[in-house]
Amino acid sequence: MKLSHIDEAGRPRMVDVGAKPETARRAVAEGCIRMSEEAYEAVAGNLNPKGDVLTTAELAGTTGAKRTADLIPLCHPIGLDHVEVTASLAPDLPGVRVVASASSVGRTGVEMEALTAVSVALLTVYDMVKAAGHDMEIHDVRLLEKTGGAKGDWKRAEY
Repeated sequence: MKLSHIDEAGRPRMVDVGAKPETARRAVAEGCIRMSEEAYEAVAGNLNPKGDVLTTAELAGTTGAKRTADLIPLCHPIGLDHVEVTASLAPDLPGVRVVASASSVGRTGVEMEALTAVSVALLTVYDMVKAAGHDMEIHDVRLLEKTGGAKGDWKRAEY
């Protein structure tokens, strides 16, 4: 397998996408944060002194998607056409589940933007809830599906 971000000498490089055709691209990612029952109840009851945890996480995730190229060294800065981040209570964890989608018409995919949106949203939940305990766990950050591009569409089997 040849990795696109590694050159012939084994050094990291930014992929040249200049000759690729522009196509509509979309990616969906998800992740969760597990927390204590006490912390969960504070989020569910909107009792957090820092404010509305779920809405703040959604806004942070959107900002994160837009800043992906600033965070991941070899990502291309791209114009996103749409980002949607949904943070919802997950009583089965207990915790919060985040789903994010990103879309663009361009020469490179938006998987990293969707994954970054989820990651930043979950980190925001952690930051806002940490006063209730540091034993939270961020887990299962993963790509669910992607469309567009030369490799075509992909969807996680259980999604």
